[in-house]
Amino acid sequence: MNPASKLSRAKLLSSAGKGLGLMALLSSTVAELYREVVDAQIGYESLSPVLAAREEVYWARVAKAFALDRTNLNLNSGWTSPSPRMVTEAFLRYKQQEDATAFTMWQMLEPQAETIRAGLAGLFGCDKEEVAITRNASESLQILLFGIDLRRGDEVIATTQDYPRMLTALRQRELREGPRVKLVKIPIAPKNVDDIVDALESAITPKTKLILVSHQINITGQIMPVRKICEMARARRIEVIVDGAHSLAQLDFKRDDLQCDYFGSSLHKWLYSPKGAGFLYVRKERIPNVWALMASDDKFKNDIRKFEEIGTHSSATRLSIGEALLFHEAIGAKRKEERLRYLTSYWMTRLSNAEGISFNTSFDPTQYCAIANFNINGRDPKQVTDLLMSRHRIIATPIHHEEFTGIRITPNIFTTLEQLERFCEAIEGMIR
Repeated sequence: MNPASKLSRAKLLSSAGKGLGLMALLSSTVAELYREVVDAQIGYESLSPVLAAREEVYWARVAKAFALDRTNLNLNSGWTSPSPRMVTEAFLRYKQQEDATAFTMWQMLEPQAETIRAGLAGLFGCDKEEVAITRNASESLQILLFGIDLRRGDEVIATTQDYPRMLTALRQRELREGPRVKLVKIPIAPKNVDDIVDALESAITPKTKLILVSHQINITGQIMPVRKICEMARARRIEVIVDGAHSLAQLDFKRDDLQCDYFGSSLHKWLYSPKGAGFLYVRKERIPNVWALMASDDKFKNDIRKFEEIGTHSSATRLSIGEALLFHEAIGAKRKEERLRYLTSYWMTRLSNAEGISFNTSFDPTQYCAIANFNINGRDPKQVTDLLMSRHRIIATPIHHEEFTGIRITPNIFTTLEQLERFCEAIEGMIR
């Protein structure tokens, strides 16, 4: 019997929360749902992450933590992921509490966000005074893109495959203030990631002040060599903003693995928090030099919290990040990453044998994880995804980019091999 199964509710709160102050675990429902996640590991504790990735019975137990729509096969987790039931239950509990009175929301619940800040700092491997809780990756990254001082004539480098909202933000700043935006084409499914570094480095001039780079490109799943890019830029005194919208809680890494000064992400993707939760990291010594997106009092100049001065907002969303962190830790970051990579490898390998299919994602396992992109030669991706939905109830994402087209497939830890077989058979049927 797993020791966690014998814990009283109070002991469970103490041992699981690790100082996070996860008061929703006082709810018997939330505590029991968490206990089920912990107990799912019974018999699999000693397996390495790579071996655990292949244990279908274990992942079937994990899948029970989610309340899923069984009428559709969701292969579009790249947009947003469902929350585990324990996170949803916690959110509802916090929501009921904050709706009681304004005093309850601001004086009792909101201060608990400091424990969530500490939990996120632990996830990323930084000081809690370097973490701001935002509403999504777009807000986090636009705080940086608009908040770092740039002058007319300065250059900002990004890639043509960066997230469109971020490129729109850069273009708006270019129109208003005059810094020049240079978009670099990078190899698609490169044989060597150093080619990506070389492409960015070749665009640098004495006027370059800032580089925007995605840790994982959302349309292909390409994992970028962020550390090499950050080290290359730092040697030239160029700042780097890392768009980690997809990488946080999908990939197992810490801040020091990237060597970055700025990082923004969404928590409702791979951490499985409620919708509308984001993460912003700014290295402590950089905080005073970044303007807040919404004006804050001068007393916050050196305080990471200046980026959270947005007015009235829900405490429930913020606090239930704690339960999402707890769920993530119960699965294990590396175990989760290896399962996601295994699922992607499974369907890519299967379809690589089909005639007329090409890939916009590298087969090098260091360059992909949960997200990958393929193309049926001569077929419009939108037509294919429409057929997948209408005939097979499979949700996939068509990608139309000026440099390539394809279909993005994004399974999740609740996806089964049987479901991926169903998807592959559907694609093979279309080809026939």
